[in-house]
Formats: sequence, C-alpha cells, structure tokens
Amino acid sequence: MMDDLHDSKDRNFVTALARGLELLRCFQIGEVSLTNSDFSERTGLPKATISRLTHTLVELEYLVPDARAGTYRLGAGVLNLGFSVLSAMDISDRAEHEMAQLRDGPNSYITVALGELHQLDVIYVATCNSHEGVSLAIRVGTRLPVFHSAIGQAILVGMSDDARDRVFETARRKDPAIEAEGRARFADARAVFEAKGFCTGYGSWRSDVNGVAVPVFSLGGTRVYGLNAGGPSFRVKPKQLETVYGPRLIKAAKILSTGATP
Repeated sequence: MMDDLHDSKDRNFVTALARGLELLRCFQIGEVSLTNSDFSERTGLPKATISRLTHTLVELEYLVPDARAGTYRLGAGVLNLGFSVLSAMDISDRAEHEMAQLRDGPNSYITVALGELHQLDVIYVATCNSHEGVSLAIRVGTRLPVFHSAIGQAILVGMSDDARDRVFETARRKDPAIEAEGRARFADARAVFEAKGFCTGYGSWRSDVNGVAVPVFSLGGTRVYGLNAGGPSFRVKPKQLETVYGPRLIKAAKILSTGATP
C-alpha cells in the first residue's frame, strides 16, 4: 500500500498528491478499466477517499469515467505525461540502434529492452522485440520486480550506495522480509557482476524466461538504466547468453554510457 512506501515524518511529503498518483499506478498491463472498489482494494484506501480522488482525476482529465458501468479508464492526460517523459529521455533514441544490433544477433528469439527503476519495479522505456512470433513479447510500460530480474539487479549494481539504500528502505517499509530477500539477492548479483561483467536471471522473473543485463548510465551520469537481452528458456540458453550476448551487452552499455562510437 502507498502509506507503507514513504516516511510519515517527512513534512514536505504531500500525501494527497501521492495518493492520486498511486491510483494511476493501479492499472496493470492489459487492463482497460477499474472501479472504485478495485482502487480501494489495491491501495488500501477507504472508498470515500477513493471517490474524492477519482473525481479530482476526472476533472483533470487523467481518468475518464463510464457512469453506466461505474468504471474509469486512463485519459489522454496520462498519455501526454508518458510521452513527455519518453521524449525527455535522450538515451531511448540513442539506444535504438544498439538494441536492434543486439536483437539481430545469432538467436532470432532474443528480445532486448531498456528499463528504469520506479520504487520496487523496473519499467521498460524502450523495447526491441524478437523476430519470432512465439517468443517473449514485451512493450514499453512492462514492469519487472527489481529484486527478481536481471535488469533490476543490473540497475542496483550501477546505483550509488545511498540510492541503493533508499531502494532497500522502500522495501523495508513494505515488508522487512522483502528487504531481507532483496539484500540477499543483490549480494549474489553483485558477485556475479564482478566476475562476469553482467547480471543473470535464469527463471528468477518468470520460470520460462532467461536473460542477462548490464547497467547503463545517462551521459551526465545522473540516471541509471538497465539494458537486458533474453527470451524463452526453451530457445535462449544460459551458455549462449553468457558467451555471446553478455559481451555484446557490455559493449553496448559502454557506447551508451560514454557516447563512444562502436
């Protein structure tokens, strides 16, 4: 729930704003509409509070109501915000060529994605799907758990100690057990990264998906992204990921992080 993810002693924290944004985050991939009851169940907020929040978001055109069905869908205002964010990410444009090069390697089942951390999820901001229709299909906006994915671990590896500690603190507020597991998984991931130069995820996000990932930095060094390559485990094996795609990821990350030419 939202109230578990911030420090209640922070006087500069605007709870009403945070609750409104949390409602917009309730929508999951493939969902078109939600009811007030859905919002209440997912946020833990009382229905009276939800009603005021949805009314406000409708007035601001971030939600569109369907009075007959009693549901809400995301409005154009949210889409405008999303495209504004993506347009401000110069790395997405710069990554397009490198991602296509990775995707077009020896394995036609490989999918490549670039992601950024938000709370305890990694959100894909750019994707390059494989050439195979039966392969892993992903898209911009797909979420992966930071502690259970190669791309999430790569972002944690690339973070400063202070930034990483804030992620663990967010996990602790949600559930101390999540923090403990996250720290343990990170320790293992850092050891792998130090030995190989990339992070691995073999069935850790989904049992049928294998992948490897590296951290990527904005040219100013202020933002950390993750770049991954992976696919269905029946076609994408750990050995090929580590011997072929791992080195390619390292090279692509260097180009994107420094602006160097290939």
